[in-house]
Amino acid sequence: MIRQLKPWAYGPFEVLLHAEMHYRVGEDFDRRIAMIGFDNAIEVAITTYLNLHPIQRGNRSYSNADVEKWLNNYHTKIEFFFAECASRTVIAVAKQDEIIWFHEVRNGQYHVGGATIPQRRELDGVRAAALEVFSVLFEDPDPASLLEAHIAAKTPAPPPPRTDDHDKAIDSEHGMVDVCGQAEYASDILYALDPNRYREVALELTERESENETDGELPEVNS
Repeated sequence: MIRQLKPWAYGPFEVLLHAEMHYRVGEDFDRRIAMIGFDNAIEVAITTYLNLHPIQRGNRSYSNADVEKWLNNYHTKIEFFFAECASRTVIAVAKQDEIIWFHEVRNGQYHVGGATIPQRRELDGVRAAALEVFSVLFEDPDPASLLEAHIAAKTPAPPPPRTDDHDKAIDSEHGMVDVCGQAEYASDILYALDPNRYREVALELTERESENETDGELPEVNS
């Protein structure tokens, strides 16, 4: 069962998840999108947090003037995060100057539209920062495992395997099928069209055969 987040944390988490899925593909285009996505995830997490009611953020209150100042631009939002870590006595692994550098790399991808591809170390760095910002602000102990669970849930289950016994059961019942003038085994056609239906049909046939064999047995006569 996937661990549940607070309702207000799902928006920032979805940005993280989208970036993570591109990060895992690793192609040039996906690396650029992942760079933009993780950078956006940092900003969205901070913006969402600052706009919450105090009761939704552990009864932490900030003056309206401070919130307005922090929400002013990307740099002031990052300043808030590190000030928040200090107030909570949390030692941040991410570095403020590095996050700003990742943001500049992102701007080159998004605004300038350059053809450069983010380096793997830059992607790893902005990803780690995005996970840490989310973890601290929304008090989630392990957002990486939560990403893993959501991605696994989106991945379709592998098709059931083909077996010789299932092929024989289907082909014994249905024989060959004409496909555009070419004779094909029914098992080949069914598995290609729907592997799950292939398995269902095979199990139905083998179960019926087993029942017929049982019905055909002579009752034991005591002498």
